Amino acid sequence: MNLSEIKELMSQFDGSSLREFSYNNNGETLVFSKNDTQSLAPAPTPVVNQTPVDDAESAVAPVAPISTAAEGDVVESPLVGVAYLAPAPDKPAFVSVGDNVKKGQTLLIIEAMKVMNEVPAPRDGIVTEVLVDNEEVIEFGKGLVRIK
Repeated sequence: MNLSEIKELMSQFDGSSLREFSYNNNGETLVFSKNDTQSLAPAPTPVVNQTPVDDAESAVAPVAPISTAAEGDVVESPLVGVAYLAPAPDKPAFVSVGDNVKKGQTLLIIEAMKVMNEVPAPRDGIVTEVLVDNEEVIEFGKGLVRIK
């Protein structure tokens, strides 16, 4: 399948109501997805004061949202493909949260069209968050790792 055929498929998929599309031909696999894999954190619920108050309604105190966002810059995917966090299934991950990384160190691999593409660290720093799962299909520009 050549690049113009892939672009045509992408265009048709984008204009369709399909949420996912997979194409297999002679061992080559092409997968498109419009599904958003990010989940939203539930809204904080108010806490009701349980102490009795004379002839008054229970007081409601709003709860401040807890910030769970990690610090640092997000390393984004340079291409569409499948993310692999380790060099092989029986090997440890390239990086984990808390690891010190050097500029150019491999953070993960993205497989695209049967080619393994290493994603290097753009700078020295500490990994504060890994934003993808192993073998997750990722889109161009998706956040992969956060480095502070």
